[in-house]
Amino acid sequence: MRLVTFTPRAGDGREIGDGRGTTRVGALVEDGVLDLSDALGVADLTELLRRDLLGAARDVVARGGGSVRSREAVRLEPPVRPRAVLCIGYNYRGHTGDVPDPEFPDVFVKTPNTVIGPEDRLLLPPESECVDYEAEVAVVIGRSCRAVTPATALDHVAGYTIFDDVSARDWQGRTSQWTLGKSFDTFGPLGPALVTPDELGDPQVLDVELRHNGRLTVSSSTARMIFTMADLVSYVSQAITLEPGDVIATGTPQKLPEALAAPAPLADGDVVEISITGLGTLRTAVTAAPDPRGSGAPR
Repeated sequence: MRLVTFTPRAGDGREIGDGRGTTRVGALVEDGVLDLSDALGVADLTELLRRDLLGAARDVVARGGGSVRSREAVRLEPPVRPRAVLCIGYNYRGHTGDVPDPEFPDVFVKTPNTVIGPEDRLLLPPESECVDYEAEVAVVIGRSCRAVTPATALDHVAGYTIFDDVSARDWQGRTSQWTLGKSFDTFGPLGPALVTPDELGDPQVLDVELRHNGRLTVSSSTARMIFTMADLVSYVSQAITLEPGDVIATGTPQKLPEALAAPAPLADGDVVEISITGLGTLRTAVTAAPDPRGSGAPR
């Protein structure tokens, strides 16, 4: 299944309602989006996972229960609203050159304010002059787990989606702690859909590509990961009880040599497109955010 959280649109393209409490959960089907909310009694995918309704959702999809909305009649939201996004640093061989593999995953956190959906805009903060992108597979937890082994870790995964770990590199480099540089508002595009494990297949053989304004700047495979997705779920669960809807972003491949040779920070009007085998494409438009301090405020 390919599950989404969405907001219905009115006939003129406006979102229905006041923008609060109007989300619904659905499954992408050939004709559009199959609305599952009435059949399952849930308003979004995070609630569906917390109530352990993946099996029930599969039954509804199999029998074609619920109404189908055209793709134009819905606005896709972030598939889930995680408590936090647990991110992995260097996890693709070659990401930082010819160096030994680390002994343990490098785990850091992005805050919930970063998460936006596939139809939201990434806002460039006036406080940073070096905003960068990354292309990552996101693991979405479906069942609570604590201290699981790698052999059983993926039994607790609801599915996978695409994540862009956006970073203000100038802020990230100010200190040894990356939190602020990683956690500006909108710095976590997520989506477009949660793809269940049975639909995706082996998550360790996925091609990962990123295009910045149409230029290919990242091209690799999850086969190059140092720590597999099962390893990461197991490792993080040794310290944190993972809950349904939690996200583990599994790291980014290194940029291609030609992209490294000519760095291009994100700018107003840019478009970032991340395509991953089986997960689709996450397309994010970039916009300069207004300066909340006024035009004369110091940086």
